Amino acid sequence: MALQYDLVVIGSGPGGYVAAIRASQLGLKVGVVERESLGGICLNWGCIPTKALLKTAQVYEYLQHAQDYGLTVGEKGFDFEAVIKRSRGVADGMSKGINFLFKKNKIETVSGVGKLLAPGKVEVTKEDGSKETVEAKHIILATGARSRELPALPIDGQKIIGYRQAMVLPALPKKMVVVGSGAIGVEFAYFYRTMGTEVTLVEYLPRIVPVEDEEVSRQMEKSFKKIGIEVMTSAEVTKVDTSGAGCNVTIKTAKGDQQIACDVVLSAAGVVTNLENLGLEELGIKVEKGRVIVDDYYQTNVPGIYAIGDIVPGPALAHVASAEGIICVEQITGHHPEPLNYQNIPGCTYAQPEIASVGLTEKEARDKGFDVLVGKFPFSASGKASAAGAKDGFVKVIFDKKYGEWLGAHMIGSNVTEMIAEVVVARKLETTGHEIIKSVHPHPTMSEAVMEAAAAAYGEVIHL
Repeated sequence: MALQYDLVVIGSGPGGYVAAIRASQLGLKVGVVERESLGGICLNWGCIPTKALLKTAQVYEYLQHAQDYGLTVGEKGFDFEAVIKRSRGVADGMSKGINFLFKKNKIETVSGVGKLLAPGKVEVTKEDGSKETVEAKHIILATGARSRELPALPIDGQKIIGYRQAMVLPALPKKMVVVGSGAIGVEFAYFYRTMGTEVTLVEYLPRIVPVEDEEVSRQMEKSFKKIGIEVMTSAEVTKVDTSGAGCNVTIKTAKGDQQIACDVVLSAAGVVTNLENLGLEELGIKVEKGRVIVDDYYQTNVPGIYAIGDIVPGPALAHVASAEGIICVEQITGHHPEPLNYQNIPGCTYAQPEIASVGLTEKEARDKGFDVLVGKFPFSASGKASAAGAKDGFVKVIFDKKYGEWLGAHMIGSNVTEMIAEVVVARKLETTGHEIIKSVHPHPTMSEAVMEAAAAAYGEVIHL
């Protein structure tokens, strides 16, 4: 006899588990199909454990510079195995937390791999090969994504690795080549360099963190070079020879091919969606360019089947998947939610310095024909940043001159990922630059830089 639910969610990442909990709150009987651990890639192998590693790197960096703060410390070593173990412990604790939330909300977990059989029907294949059928009026696909493999970089898990292996290496490599300078590549480059690995960061495009504002990219490259990361832009890895003890990497550049010897190559060239063997073709569910096509409320072209997160068009970010999941189940239960505004999604990178941004870059705003006011406030002029020894970076804001609309904000510096939400909320409320200037910010804080940058845009800045 098939298990019966009002809603079945396939995948328990930040899209799936949040959708499941919200659906339960709204009175639905919910089952979640998960092939691995609750919390998905983000919680077990992405967002959460990487932040634990990055915090370790930051603390180690503090120890290296203790004398800058008037402190004397003893031997500055580390146990790499213990570093990895702490990160895994943080992830395991969070996964257990999702388990608790599921029990609290009476959500049932069905372990195995889910596949659509028909509208309202999911077949779950267990680890031992046995199968069971799960039925529900509504089915949400939230199967996420995995590391993209480049033809020149076939991941073997030993010498050419993806982000999962990068989180659990048995020992610290002496030399590493990181291919791709998006958030994943940049965060691992910072972590391994800070822990002592010689790191070369290779980016195919003309600048690192290429989705960010150009000034942010320049600052990040400057900060990375300062800590000894070799940055190669407009460069492409064409071949990796793994026949010897390590790797011999061939990199094509404007000056010709270059060879770099290293212990390990990390492929961080984005992600690819998990759509295989889901039953999409059999049911005629529309897919374009590896993404499931959905309406404003995440229903596919097949009634009763929905998709959220990395497998639908839009930014592949945990907080986007969660927001989509909530909107989807609120629509299913007749609550008429507001569609998600994809123009007001914050993006964060958690290396040091951190990067946080939302809205249009200066170039995008100008290209769209806006007459812009741009304000910039460097952390070198911030009292709190000076006191914290974190003067690298700045806050940059872009306003439309005609109506005062806040078009975008771009931050690089310490703790800016905690500051970007002010801009997201302000933009949601259609706040103008003058309203930000007149909103009293606490002193001394890093967040004052947002007010100061807005004031700079309008020629009213005090501390520059």
